[in-house]
Amino acid sequence: MAAHGSAWQGMAWILALATFLSCAVVGTGRLEAKQRLEVQRHLRRLNKQAVKSIESPDGDIIDCVHLSRQPAFDHPFLKNHTVQMRPAFHPEGLLFDEREVASHQRTPSISQLWHQKGRCPENTIPIRRTKRDDVLRASSVKRYGRKKHRSIPNPLSVDPDLLNENGHQHAIAYVEGDTYYGAKATMNVWEPKIQQANEFSLSQLWILGGSFGADLNSIEAGWQVSPDLYGDNNTRLFTYWTSDSYEATGCYNLLCSGFIQVNSEIAMGATIYPISKYGGSQYDISILVWKDPKEGHWWMQFGDGYVLGYWPSFLFSCLEDSATMIEWGGEVVNSEPDGEHTSTAMGSGHFPGEGFGKASYFRNVQIVDASNDLRPPSEFGTFTEQSSCYDVQTGNGGRWGHYFYYGGPGRNSNCP
Repeated sequence: MAAHGSAWQGMAWILALATFLSCAVVGTGRLEAKQRLEVQRHLRRLNKQAVKSIESPDGDIIDCVHLSRQPAFDHPFLKNHTVQMRPAFHPEGLLFDEREVASHQRTPSISQLWHQKGRCPENTIPIRRTKRDDVLRASSVKRYGRKKHRSIPNPLSVDPDLLNENGHQHAIAYVEGDTYYGAKATMNVWEPKIQQANEFSLSQLWILGGSFGADLNSIEAGWQVSPDLYGDNNTRLFTYWTSDSYEATGCYNLLCSGFIQVNSEIAMGATIYPISKYGGSQYDISILVWKDPKEGHWWMQFGDGYVLGYWPSFLFSCLEDSATMIEWGGEVVNSEPDGEHTSTAMGSGHFPGEGFGKASYFRNVQIVDASNDLRPPSEFGTFTEQSSCYDVQTGNGGRWGHYFYYGGPGRNSNCP
């Protein structure tokens, strides 16, 4: 009788386990179905109806979307917004940076890879189509297209715990202590090696307002290599903005509502081509971000003539009037794989001391002052967390004006 009872208990246990596993599978299935639905909804929000689509040689699809249908207008405050097709004012003194550089350092033209397959019509803007895999690589649908919290270098901090916060490392030049209404620089473009898919390497300028706490406002633009965000190791033009230290506002490129694009030639997040070669041809891009003194919006210009669009002033709190700090330089994520410093490169992957043709540079570094004039900064600080991994060296003079070389290889004999 005891044996029968034992057998019955065994059967009951097996049935209970089977029921539990069945429920677990159903639960997992429901979770997967819910995630699939969430991803599909997000893709529908991001990928607007296209007038024309262009298949880029790098696998991207560039959708030419009517100007009035772009993601910016999903923002509740922009429902009845009248698009400003051009800024009321450009900063004075633009010609300074656009004079031809010395003949032995002449820079050939640069474009985006998708241009080889076509262009977008007037009254449309090019938008890199977001694919399902792009969203699935993110930690969640909600975090797709967003940076991790507080990755901005704070050169004024004396707290050693903040120097390597979130594993982000930098080599930058900066100005602070005044009011700034924009910044400009020309930077050469590379394709730095990334050790792990969850790391990135970028070169950019930062327009900053507020403290380095929860009120931090930032506008950022430059080039980056980010396998997590784009699914490859291509060098891409990017922008970013936040008004609350990356918590709930802002995103890369056009991956949320905010930035209003007016240009049909340049696609945010698209591959830049060609790139600089070590010991060979150097290719660089110019980026200008400035506050229109009449309308108050923050505008962005790429190269000599591509006015891309603007961030409406209402998006910001501390940047509503002006910026308190400007930074230029490089950033990488050091996730310390295998307990060692990452070998993810910054810039060219070579130290500043190697100079032109080998190291990465920013040249003709300028700020926009209260008179809406572009001018060189009066003082220039530098900052890096570990100069043995990534370093920065400034200079001044000649056709390059204020400039600096920066970057490095990451892990090496002096950076274990």
